[in-house]
Amino acid sequence: MSETTLEHGHEVIRKFVRTLPSAPGVYRMIDAAGNVVYVGKARNLKARVTNYTRPDANPYRIQRMIAATHTMEFVRTETEAEALLLEANLIKRLKPRYNVLLRDDKSFPYILISTEHEAPQILKHRGTRRKQGHYFGPFASATAVERTIAALQKAFLLRNCTDSFYAARTRPCLQHQIKRCAAPCTGEISIADYQELVQEAHDFLSGKSNAVQKHLSEEMNAAAESLDFERAAMLRDRLGALALIQSQGDMVAQTVEEADVFAVHQEAGQFCVQVFFFRAHQNWGNHAFRPRADASLSEGEVLGSFLSQFYEARTPPRQVLISHDFDDRELVAEALSARLGRKVEVLVPQRGEKRELVEHARTNAREALGRQLAETASQKQLLEGMAETFGLESPPRRIETFDNSHIQGTNAVGAMVVAGPDGLSKKHYRTFNIKSEDLTPGDDFGMMTEVLTRRLSRLAKESDPDADAAQVEAGGMPEWPDVLLIDGGKGQLSAAQAVVDELDLPRDITLIGIAKGEERNAGRETFFMAGREPFMLPARDPVLYYVQRLRDEAHRFAIGTHRARRKKDMVKNPLDEIAGIGPTRKRALLNHFGSAKAVSRAALADLSAVPGVSGAMAQLIYDHFNRPD
Repeated sequence: MSETTLEHGHEVIRKFVRTLPSAPGVYRMIDAAGNVVYVGKARNLKARVTNYTRPDANPYRIQRMIAATHTMEFVRTETEAEALLLEANLIKRLKPRYNVLLRDDKSFPYILISTEHEAPQILKHRGTRRKQGHYFGPFASATAVERTIAALQKAFLLRNCTDSFYAARTRPCLQHQIKRCAAPCTGEISIADYQELVQEAHDFLSGKSNAVQKHLSEEMNAAAESLDFERAAMLRDRLGALALIQSQGDMVAQTVEEADVFAVHQEAGQFCVQVFFFRAHQNWGNHAFRPRADASLSEGEVLGSFLSQFYEARTPPRQVLISHDFDDRELVAEALSARLGRKVEVLVPQRGEKRELVEHARTNAREALGRQLAETASQKQLLEGMAETFGLESPPRRIETFDNSHIQGTNAVGAMVVAGPDGLSKKHYRTFNIKSEDLTPGDDFGMMTEVLTRRLSRLAKESDPDADAAQVEAGGMPEWPDVLLIDGGKGQLSAAQAVVDELDLPRDITLIGIAKGEERNAGRETFFMAGREPFMLPARDPVLYYVQRLRDEAHRFAIGTHRARRKKDMVKNPLDEIAGIGPTRKRALLNHFGSAKAVSRAALADLSAVPGVSGAMAQLIYDHFNRPD
């Protein structure tokens, strides 16, 4: 930043100030390359943006942002709360360089009791809420959801099968036999009685656990008094399943029925936000986030920006408990209330159980950040050792490791895993379905050539050098790899080098081949690099262990992807092979006939009778299943 660029930024902003309204809205500061460097919201756009024109009133971070500003864009909103929601949406989508960014974002799983069918099902749900039904969550992990659903099936005997499976049943399935489903599909229970079980499950997940347990206990005692011991034993087992669910959490909130608890901790210029989810007085798990933020920001400022982004695509609970206050707390509460459709409180508890929950979350945030800092220090030493071992100019910031997996050439996939200063970066992992039809089955060299060609050519086409530099400066993962680690020997390395030479990449990339030792012994690997004789590392060298771990992770990821693809092919529905059969027609056919096998045996007239299937489509389906071959 120079005085010239800073003054130019001030002048750009002054031009916009003259015509800005004194109304709420959102502004974007954009650099010369067209990249958004900052998104902000304001109750009064004119007053807020005017602050950027005062040379001595802004800290150094803001001055750098002003110096980078080449133009600005504005969106006027009706209220400040609307501006807050729009700001969070834009930050999440545009990822501006100078904003607090929510990293490690994920779609938390929910429990869904679907109500689209007369006999509702219980299932795990992620993503957009397109299905009709009751959603309960979020849970911090898929394992917690699956464990809870299994216990809920024992307690309430709800089905988890698909609607097409339900429609095709002529006798109860295994779930009924092991007492996890009431089998409404075959009339083992009436729909009205099944709906009562659904309502009990809904009440339990909504926090009315004591009332549900009391009701079941009364029914059990009544059954025992009437000598119906089989029903009494069944009710006893259901009560035991409910007790199991309630005992799974490591924390139980006596006075907090529904709340998210947030605590932030700062150390060594880094932040960690720990989130605990409480529903129905139970702890449904926690997750640690590490937002990207300037070290000059306070913990309260980071937490305020974090909350806006966190709930941008999530339904808030009735209470949000936080460890640090911030200026826009009431505004955030107003915005969340508008999203939920009822009052949401954002509180900084000072005493009692709520304060204890916040302190517990803060302790976890401090410990999680401490572990990360320790791992980062260790990772830094490993990367410095790798630079020394392999003759790199500086420690690598991005290492990409490649491997292939197949069985005699079938279901062939390539896999890429990525590591950097923060360790393995799973959100940057990629898989490649081998598409070339010219490859000889099992041609590993050809597969590696295809994978690297697709990866590097796309990178060269889509990468933005300025954005990549800004990402590195902000402590993020760069787009360009410093090192490509190839699982293979001299042949694999030669194939990789040929790809790099042919593409004429704008940046230098170090290629390293790692070949397994004699009898595939770990510790006896041979390394191949251009311009160097093959070499080995000492058996206990930390760099050797690190490279082995990267190679093994790539191998694990490749095999897992290959197995998933093979399994998908094994269970592929025959209807998927027919051109013109999409999800809607497929669902209509399965609902009408019950199974793909029944569709294959159907007469042409019966196929034509299915809603949404024309005569021409019916003929296509009939011909597909009745070909001479």
